[in-house]
Amino acid sequence: MVSMALLSIIYISFISLGLPDSLLGSAWPAMSTALFAPLWGAGLVQMLISFCTIVSSLNSARLIRRFGTGRLTAASVTMTALALLGFSLARHYAWLLIMAIPLGLGAGAVDAALNNYVALHCQARHMSWLHCFWGVGTIVGPMVLSACLSMGWGWPAGYRTIGLMQCAVCALLFATLSLWKQEQMHDEEQGANVLSVSQVLALPGAKQGMGTFLCYCAVESTLGLWGATYMSVVRGVSEAAAASCGALFYLGITIGRAISGFMAMRLLPRQMVRIGQGLLIAGCVLMMIPAGSALSIAGLLLCGLGCAPIYPNILQDTPVNYGAANSQAAIGVQMAFAYVGSTFTPSVFGALAGIGGYAWMPFFALILAVLMIALFTAQKRIVQARRKDPRTKAWFA
Repeated sequence: MVSMALLSIIYISFISLGLPDSLLGSAWPAMSTALFAPLWGAGLVQMLISFCTIVSSLNSARLIRRFGTGRLTAASVTMTALALLGFSLARHYAWLLIMAIPLGLGAGAVDAALNNYVALHCQARHMSWLHCFWGVGTIVGPMVLSACLSMGWGWPAGYRTIGLMQCAVCALLFATLSLWKQEQMHDEEQGANVLSVSQVLALPGAKQGMGTFLCYCAVESTLGLWGATYMSVVRGVSEAAAASCGALFYLGITIGRAISGFMAMRLLPRQMVRIGQGLLIAGCVLMMIPAGSALSIAGLLLCGLGCAPIYPNILQDTPVNYGAANSQAAIGVQMAFAYVGSTFTPSVFGALAGIGGYAWMPFFALILAVLMIALFTAQKRIVQARRKDPRTKAWFA
């Protein structure tokens, strides 16, 4: 079991992970005007951040073996803090593209490292609560930015404030490095398998598992980005109300993860994933019913509640699916698939909506959700069968 002091540090680290994630979208209207950047410029910055996150996620097992989880976490948060302070100094759009590189590299490494550590050493409820704390960070970031803008300090002050908050977390992480220096942890980190992407995908059920993760993140990001537009354009609610609906989806995820932490005390991770998938399907169906905006709003909230347990419980089950020695490499590849799904799928739907209209959004999300369920079911069958097979049983040891 993890000591309460170290667990508290991990919780704080998850809040810091969420702080910059929702900042760019909230600040972009002001940033684009100040930097004379095109409105589409935020997409390029976000794609560069995601690309660098994928790169560092895929190399997380190698980095942990060399530096250890504690030092890698501290160094990665330091990198994100410096990148955020760099954003606050931007006087030209090109500078944002440069700062996006350390921001993405730092975020990917710490995300993969902490998720694997929690999956190996903590009970399932902590994975849900930790990701709930990530949601708290995504809420606090825009609130800090909004306060800075309302006081006339401008968007650089918002980035600077968040950057300084990250610096405080960095100081805490470096001051508590001794908590990570346990002999058992060192042996475990050195004994973890460093696998290539092809080697991870060769593990039993890995292709289906990675596809499950990609589909989930594709659904979440599509609903998160286009949910408010759907409410406004298709259901006819006001722009202000539509914006609140978009926030309602993420509120559902955050509250849902807090609740699912208590449910995880009695249910297995795969059962939690099944419950989330069922709620997600029900939410998509509610949004399809042409009976006014109330049902659609309820459906969007239900989708958020359904999304809540899926991500953390798939991560929690990684050592069970692929073996403890393979889990760090597997989680790194999972993070990469997650960012591919969340980065590109909303753009795909945006292009399709330009042709067929936004009314197809719940159908698009439902198709992805059904595909996710099919892949998840196939993965579980393969893993269960291979765990009983003497020829592949050693892979799960």
